[in-house]
Amino acid sequence: MLPEWLVVGLWLSAGVGVLIAAIFVAGARLVPDGTPNATYSTGEGRRRVEIREYLSTVGEEFAEDHFVEGQHVAFYLPKRDVAITFDARAYFRIQRSPTYAVLVEHEMPGLHLGDRLPFETPDLSEADDEDRVDPADAAFAILGVPRGATRSEVKRAYRERVKEVHPDHGGDREEFQRVREAYTAAKNRAS
Repeated sequence: MLPEWLVVGLWLSAGVGVLIAAIFVAGARLVPDGTPNATYSTGEGRRRVEIREYLSTVGEEFAEDHFVEGQHVAFYLPKRDVAITFDARAYFRIQRSPTYAVLVEHEMPGLHLGDRLPFETPDLSEADDEDRVDPADAAFAILGVPRGATRSEVKRAYRERVKEVHPDHGGDREEFQRVREAYTAAKNRAS
């Protein structure tokens, strides 16, 4: 017969193991893990909205959060057999199939998707739209500097603006991301 202290220790360790497993199972169900149905607040979420708008504007039928060749893709164009994904692994697996795969980075604006598609799409950047705002002008406006600002002025304005909108200082995460993207665009066009 086993000593009583050993039996109690075994029962306690089994109980702790079950408790830890239950915590992990509950955490996996309660916390989004980046699955397709998760709510996005990252660059992918914004790009999904932009791609959705772009595909609707050019008149392409699409299915969102679709499976192609056993891989989950963000968008699928059934008439053209084109899969659009943010996942590099899915892209390389689909590339071996007859379906045309398009890999989209989180930083790529949805408007540039047409450059990667295997068919002709209308050029929306040259469309005569009076409401269209030049992205460079918008970037300078977000930072609060004039269009002809120097790199050092853009950098100084960015640092000041980040202090206002940084999530660690009570700011909004989306506004912070917008300021970061504006800084990247403005510094590339600064004089």
